[in-house]
Amino acid sequence: MLMAALLLWAFQAKRSPIKIFLAGDSTMSIKEQKAYPEAGWGMPFLHFWDSSVTVVNKAKNGRSSRTFIEEGLWQSILQEGKAGDYVFIQFCHNDEVPTKKSYTKPEEYKNNLRRFVDEARSKGMTAVLMTPVSRRKFDAQGQQEETHPEYIAYIQQVAKEKNVLMFDMNTATKALYQQFGESQSKWLFLQLKPGEHPNYPEGKEDNTHFNELGARLVAQLVLQQIKAQLPELYSRTVDRTKK
Repeated sequence: MLMAALLLWAFQAKRSPIKIFLAGDSTMSIKEQKAYPEAGWGMPFLHFWDSSVTVVNKAKNGRSSRTFIEEGLWQSILQEGKAGDYVFIQFCHNDEVPTKKSYTKPEEYKNNLRRFVDEARSKGMTAVLMTPVSRRKFDAQGQQEETHPEYIAYIQQVAKEKNVLMFDMNTATKALYQQFGESQSKWLFLQLKPGEHPNYPEGKEDNTHFNELGARLVAQLVLQQIKAQLPELYSRTVDRTKK
């Protein structure tokens, strides 16, 4: 047992440091104190990893694939990233709404995803496309509805075209909400009655953004995808058996 532990320690000690970059919107981003208890899944995600991994969360509220590029956020990832690093890419919520300034037309959206993959690969980084987390929306029969059908198809198309890994977070989160049910799934979101929290004195009924519990459970779903599709990265998760 002692020898095995020493060999494991020696193996981990030799690992080169890597970074996991997160590129996305408010469902992933780090929140300011004034937004609590709203939380992006990228916040608990950073606690999963051993000392060889640094999570760099570049996600920003309200960003689409287009504005993420226009504001230089994508370029900052390319400048900081190196061979062996990873970048998880999750856009849709702000791309798909024609009334938003962040709206991205379908062909431009697909081209942006292609650009993300190609430029990450040119740096020797591993790109992962992610379908968006689902919004909470139940039909009259108590079944979680599809909330991003058009743009999810574009992600799937580009993932197949580019032969790039894809985490289907839309399906995973829909199943999570369904497991909780229509009423209790509210516990995962920014749902507050008037007077419950000083940041939202009038209350809040939000079916898109997570609270701390929801963000943690979604981050765990991401980790499940990593375990299934990126075992070499999953091997860098923190060992909680060590005291």
